[in-house]
Amino acid sequence: MRTIREAIDAQAGAQPAAPFLLAPEPDLILTYLQLRDTARALCVELAARGIRPGDVVSYMLPNGIGAASVLLGAMYGGYVVSPVSLLAQDSQIEYTLAHSETRIVFAAAEFVDRLRALIARTGSRAVVRPTSPDGLGLMLDAPGVPAEAAPAASTPAMLMYTSGTTGLPKGALLSHANMVYAGLAVSASLALTPADCVLSSLPLYHINGQCVATVSPLVSGGSVVMPHRFSASQWWPLVERCRPTWINVVPTIIAYLINGPRLTPAQAAACRGIRFGRCASAPLPPDQHRAFEQQFGVSIIEAMGLTECTAIAFTNPLDPAERRYGSPGRPLGLEARVVTEDGTVAGPGTAGEIALRGEGVMLRYYKDPDATARSLSADGWLATGDLGYRDADGFYFITGRLKELIIKGGENIAPREIDEALLKHPAVLEAAAVGIPDREYGQEILACVVLKPGSVCPPDDLRAHCLRELGRYKTPKEFRFVAELPKGPSGKVQRLKLVAAAG
Repeated sequence: MRTIREAIDAQAGAQPAAPFLLAPEPDLILTYLQLRDTARALCVELAARGIRPGDVVSYMLPNGIGAASVLLGAMYGGYVVSPVSLLAQDSQIEYTLAHSETRIVFAAAEFVDRLRALIARTGSRAVVRPTSPDGLGLMLDAPGVPAEAAPAASTPAMLMYTSGTTGLPKGALLSHANMVYAGLAVSASLALTPADCVLSSLPLYHINGQCVATVSPLVSGGSVVMPHRFSASQWWPLVERCRPTWINVVPTIIAYLINGPRLTPAQAAACRGIRFGRCASAPLPPDQHRAFEQQFGVSIIEAMGLTECTAIAFTNPLDPAERRYGSPGRPLGLEARVVTEDGTVAGPGTAGEIALRGEGVMLRYYKDPDATARSLSADGWLATGDLGYRDADGFYFITGRLKELIIKGGENIAPREIDEALLKHPAVLEAAAVGIPDREYGQEILACVVLKPGSVCPPDDLRAHCLRELGRYKTPKEFRFVAELPKGPSGKVQRLKLVAAAG
């Protein structure tokens, strides 16, 4: 299979009554046959509205059957899907809808009026189509088969906008081949079969939730349990009720589960049916990694993916004995290399910028040839902006981002090193270090800290802790206690927003 349509048709033919998506709210199941019929009905409706394959279709929906049906159904018909983040500000929504030339937005009731007002301001020709999160109303009684030709592997399938922490968001254009290849790569690395079921609350407006939690089960013939959103209090009850064989999480979820409700005996028994958890989208601190495994008895496979690479880049092995804490693993379905500042390809142990090449890499940045040329070389290497190195065994280690490095007195300091030191303090739930202007050093270190519920910790305690863990030079000059850290849809901390807030 090379396209989303081929994947849906294959599963609907092979196992029509098998569940594809289980929606806990309100206890609905979408079978593979229903997925195919809903996809066809969606295509018939779009054609009736004069929207043609190749046009952009968007949705602003919480997780569930509705969002998954629009995501996969539009791609089924050769439309380009561009999701709208539920967390996006008005200015971001205005820009992405106008830039993508979206023709229609499938929207939950609470977003309909807001979207119509924003579309009116931009003069866009897009229409807003009210849609129930449970997907009811999307499927017709006799949908028929879309009249348009099936999309090819090279046909654009997804238009995913970056978070835009610096400048305007860039739209990564991904093909059907990208999407299916990424799903197959994840499935192969995790040895997924039709018997596997993943529990994932990661949003369907983010590439991880789309490719790892949705396309991977699709191509392997498995299923996904998809609550509207993550809830620490409901996570283990869902495990007990739905019996997933693996879980798809991000470090923020790991942190909240470690500090969340204890397991009941029945939940602990259900946990024993989980083969593994996959954690990606942001680096997982080793202390939290070990703590989760010890507390719940579920081994975690740390991985890494990029929007521009369709959610794949690196993964640790399936065998727990072969994994490396603190590393996202070895290349997954792609070639990888480390490039130094002078353009030299580095050997083991030498740091530089990580570059990737292969079938998962995007087609281009939409309507942005300059950004494409800066990031994507003529021979297909994508400059990721991630700094790191590989060891002698081929495992990669991420030390930071080019634009997030703290440069103190000419010395490069990776914020993640400070984050991990702070997370060792028993009162700290989350932490993020950033560079702030300083007359003497150029930059000094500010640490923004979220304390665990009920914890009290004076700044001097954190300073003494960091002096022990990091030494004087890397100890933050200032500690700021915050209620939460700003994050993108994947759960990755947006450090540049912390810098802006610090003035």
